[in-house]
Amino acid sequence: MAIDLLVRSHQQHRLAPAYLFAGPEGIGRRLAAERFAELMLMSSQLAAPGLRRRIVQRNHPDLLWVEPTYLYQGRPITPTEAIDLGVKRKSPPQIRLSQVRDISRFLSRPPLESPRSVVIIEAAETMAEGAANGLLKTLEEPGNATLILLAPGSHRLLPTLVSRCQMVPFTRLGQLEMETVLQRLGRSDLLSQPELLSLAQGSPGRALEASKQQEQIPPDLLKDLVDLSPTLEAALRQGRNIAKALDIESQLWLADYLQHVYWQRDQNCDSLLQALEQAKRYLRSYCQPRLVWEVTLMACQSRQP
Repeated sequence: MAIDLLVRSHQQHRLAPAYLFAGPEGIGRRLAAERFAELMLMSSQLAAPGLRRRIVQRNHPDLLWVEPTYLYQGRPITPTEAIDLGVKRKSPPQIRLSQVRDISRFLSRPPLESPRSVVIIEAAETMAEGAANGLLKTLEEPGNATLILLAPGSHRLLPTLVSRCQMVPFTRLGQLEMETVLQRLGRSDLLSQPELLSLAQGSPGRALEASKQQEQIPPDLLKDLVDLSPTLEAALRQGRNIAKALDIESQLWLADYLQHVYWQRDQNCDSLLQALEQAKRYLRSYCQPRLVWEVTLMACQSRQP
């Protein structure tokens, strides 16, 4: 449905100034944005053979690809750059006001090789209010350009931003579709891990990412967390080990994972789920991770049925 909508809008020359590709990660939003950008960046003549490669590598002069960044030594760096630099990530990445200003400067010049300029913003929901308000001004007068925002849903964005975008919904895959995709990817082993499939929620990409995240957590630590040790001393030790071994993004994933594991084991575990939900809020608010996990795990230990 989403692809048909985009193809028709291009064929009928009815491109919107901005689109919101809304849906969970891992179901094709980013790939669809790449392919849609290819269509819009084609000139009236046949596109150069290397157009797709240039878009994937994000070095086309009329394409600006914006992704969330960390702040390192006063400058924004991407997650890939953070890994290469060995930077310990203490908070989730976000779209920053400086990046929104870069978008404005990029769109202030006419396209160089294509009929229009294209801006793709990943994880648009990570924009703080200042950055979102700055982007709002650009959306009001985008010029000869199209902006594509990728986000889990409209509820994570300012209503004023959503109102200026054409919504393109991307839906989760059903069970049979998930099985087919994972088998084609050679990861049928994930079908025997119900906790990962539950966490993926119909997203093959999230299932693969969940498997990768799970492998990064020491097996003994993960087993202890799943079993919920009955002693406060163990809870304190586990909290210390989590903060030492995992960055913030991995800790947020771990909290999601434990929520699914506990819920599958006992669907009357609301107090445990609430404690982990509170932990995620604290972690996103830059609280000290070790303290967050120590308090959370002690709370989970005391709330076991």
